[in-house]
Amino acid sequence: MFRLFDLTLALNGFPMKEAKTALSAIVGMNEKEHREFVENKKNEIVDFHLKHNTFYRSLHGSAASDAWEKLPVLTKKNLQCPLNERLSEGFSNKNIYINKTSGSSGDPFVFAKDKFSHALTWASNIYRFGWYGINFNHSLQARFYGIPLDSFGYRKERFKDLLSHRYRFPIFDLSDKVLEGFLDHFRVKKFDYINGYTSSIVLFAKFLKQKNLILKDICPTLKVCMVTSEMLFESDKFLLESQFGIPVVNEYGASELDLIAFQNPEGEWQVNAETLYVEILDDENNVLPYGKEGRVVITSLFNKAHPFIRYDIGDIGVLDESSTLQKPILKKLTGRTNDVAILPSGKKSPGLTFYYVTKSIIEDDGNVKEFIILQTAPERFRIEYVSEQPLSAPQIKNIAEAISIYLEPGLHFDFERKTVLDRSSRGKLKQFKSLL
Repeated sequence: MFRLFDLTLALNGFPMKEAKTALSAIVGMNEKEHREFVENKKNEIVDFHLKHNTFYRSLHGSAASDAWEKLPVLTKKNLQCPLNERLSEGFSNKNIYINKTSGSSGDPFVFAKDKFSHALTWASNIYRFGWYGINFNHSLQARFYGIPLDSFGYRKERFKDLLSHRYRFPIFDLSDKVLEGFLDHFRVKKFDYINGYTSSIVLFAKFLKQKNLILKDICPTLKVCMVTSEMLFESDKFLLESQFGIPVVNEYGASELDLIAFQNPEGEWQVNAETLYVEILDDENNVLPYGKEGRVVITSLFNKAHPFIRYDIGDIGVLDESSTLQKPILKKLTGRTNDVAILPSGKKSPGLTFYYVTKSIIEDDGNVKEFIILQTAPERFRIEYVSEQPLSAPQIKNIAEAISIYLEPGLHFDFERKTVLDRSSRGKLKQFKSLL
């Protein structure tokens, strides 16, 4: 069978054959072999960057390279300097993969991977999507993502979609008229799977529910839906599976790293232990045991072009107590470290708490399509929402009462009904944001 996707990557200089062979060897290791592999790769990547990367040496200082827990923890702010100051010796724009983060954390930056490391990222994607019978060379993807709006960028992205065997549904306008157009494509195209931003796919499912339609009946070739980049609530997962008629898989990744966790066929959120080493740290950078909540800190075991060693990605999570080094399981991802509300009492509360409590009330009748919460002062919040009808006085009262119970009394909420919510340049919807 002709492998256009693999060929495209190979023509761009990514050694896919070698990467797939390497990943297969890692996956095939027993527990003892894997433990030795991880320790060797951790030492190897630190030693490499200490010898060949001036930027990492300056961060490292006098820390002993053989004491892993004493190594510096990198943050996104550390990386907000020109890329050429962060590259290792022997690497330049000619022999690396360059991209930039979305900036959804508030700290965007340009990053690089060496070509073997990036090929391993694709090999990891191919391996995990294969759990669900998806092959990037011939499985047609319905892609719910943003797209550049300038003429050149738009055509370039569409061409990349063609080579990658996917059809893109731009998500900046998700009105019913546009969603009806999306549905028309599902009637005529033999899509194998859906992939994209959670909030946009959820909105499409709500549209289907309004019309009393099951997507699998309209597009029988559909096998699975993968959602990414935004929180997936259990109620939304139930809605997606009900309206699509297919399994829904939760994906967690970062463009500068790799797939971090991917729901396996047993329903576990399995962490990538082949190309990454994931730790959960407390505020003093101490490693927390499985089951304890803390900062998600990740090491890229193969990227020699740019150091991502003990890199604080900005998320808060928990590894399940059943985790092992070879098979870590992500029990919970509670949001970003900067998505925390500081309340008048001094209490700190994850912003998603507001979102979760409010969501349970205002979406009961299906009137509200989507919403976001902004903190404008310690005691004041603004809820921006898209709906068929304005929120009623009883709904607003119920929201205030629920938040008073779950958080603290005395908080004030302003409600602003909008025709469309502001998304990032890539189409992501930031569900909670503090403006303080």
